[in-house]
Amino acid sequence: MSFSEKISRQQFLKVSSLALAGTFLTDFSAFGKTSKNVGLQLYTLREILPKDLEGTLKKVADIGYREVELFGYSDGKYFGKSPKEFRDILKSLNLTAPSGHYTTGNVMKSKGTLQDDWKRAVDDAAEVGQKYMICAFLFPQERTKLDDYKHHIELFNKSAEVCKAAGLQFGYHNHDFEFVQLEGQMPFDLILKETDPKLVQIELDLYWISFAGKDPVELFKQHPGRFPMWHVKDMEKTAERAFAEVGTGSIDFQRIFDAAKTAGLKHYFVEQDVCKRPPLESINISFQNVKKLKV
Repeated sequence: MSFSEKISRQQFLKVSSLALAGTFLTDFSAFGKTSKNVGLQLYTLREILPKDLEGTLKKVADIGYREVELFGYSDGKYFGKSPKEFRDILKSLNLTAPSGHYTTGNVMKSKGTLQDDWKRAVDDAAEVGQKYMICAFLFPQERTKLDDYKHHIELFNKSAEVCKAAGLQFGYHNHDFEFVQLEGQMPFDLILKETDPKLVQIELDLYWISFAGKDPVELFKQHPGRFPMWHVKDMEKTAERAFAEVGTGSIDFQRIFDAAKTAGLKHYFVEQDVCKRPPLESINISFQNVKKLKV
């Protein structure tokens, strides 16, 4: 099992249980220029959000974040709140949620996945104000062979059509396993090739693509305009290459942001899968360092 599988599988199982308990536009240029607002994927705060949703979001806003990316939607609820209730909370804090994460529903069975009640999830996302709906992760048992990826590509295209009809954009978020050869092919290449680029775009995780030994800038050149959103998280300068606050690790973010136009970047979200410091302290460090970048 790879490092991403050990971290991601464990955390997704834990997060999903917490969320349940608390229970496009086809032309990406239509969104205009890259947002100057620094975003945060709320998964980073998964341990404290269920304990104090509004208080935690207020602390996020007080740091200076203006956009958040959601996770944990289930059966019409965001952390136990209806779409309208959650939208109103965000508005009161001067926050917006342009994007949200979802799973296929093959492993984590719940309403509001790609396989189950997807149209309702799309409608709720639109009510919250999302513009993007992202497939966040494929569990190990969902990707044992190349045919598994082919099945999911069909599901992605189908799910994306529902998004498009509601004026939203579907996307896929990578880890490192998509860059490991499977039956002589690289799954990430297959996803890019076999999904309709107008329907399925990519939220590129800058940590995981770097962990896989690939150059995001070269990827942008090969597929210009396909990467409207990024996850911005750093990598420790250690043999383990663990997660680090942005600006404290080994990734050259300025070089990557210099290629934002080629990528088609519109929104970017700080994320840290595992924090060695208190999470709010970690996201503050990352925010201060991201603000120093030329975007």
